[in-house]
Amino acid sequence: MPAVLTAVPSAVPGEMQLVHRALARDGDAFRTIIKTHNQRLYRIARGVVRNDSEAEDIVQEAYVKAFAHLDAFRGDSSLATWLSRIVINEALGRLRKRRKTVALPENPQAEIIRFPLNPSDDPERTMAQRQILQLVEQATDSLPDVYRTVFVARVIEGLSIEETADLPGVRPQTVKTRLHRARALVRKALDDQIGPVLLDAFPFAGRRCERLTSAVMRRLGLES
Repeated sequence: MPAVLTAVPSAVPGEMQLVHRALARDGDAFRTIIKTHNQRLYRIARGVVRNDSEAEDIVQEAYVKAFAHLDAFRGDSSLATWLSRIVINEALGRLRKRRKTVALPENPQAEIIRFPLNPSDDPERTMAQRQILQLVEQATDSLPDVYRTVFVARVIEGLSIEETADLPGVRPQTVKTRLHRARALVRKALDDQIGPVLLDAFPFAGRRCERLTSAVMRRLGLES
């Protein structure tokens, strides 16, 4: 069994019941798991590969792998951590494969996600929000790989130091060092504009969330 599927410390109450329902092929349980974790897993995947569509594909593949080995989840870790490890290993695998076949430029131009902002908002405020969010994405995408993964997991997604360290399999102190450097680089790019707006960066909701959920459900034979 791949090492990525080995669980590591403290399940959220009720998760094991949800897992048992999924193991019994309860479609609602699968859907709940997917929708609960879609945004975190997408952000982590995109933080590694810096491409919207590839990140979605990575998350979908990770779900299929995870559900195929769901009986390996013992609740020693939270389901979010367990799934995140699978996603980051899938993403890093794609990155290694990409680098073997394509010579990447030193400063690749990453895609910029267009945020679905509320049309009822004040137009000037909406434009300002969009510009700030684009700056956040550009600053994040420009980080070197080792810093970007830590920054996305810890700052944007809000994982603990321990959870973040577990994703690439490094020591917590290494995470702290990389995070310090990542923050400095992002601050240099954003000045004082970094802050609460990060919570809305790299959204994965609405139709995109539903599309990925339906795709995984179809692959599991739980939705026609």
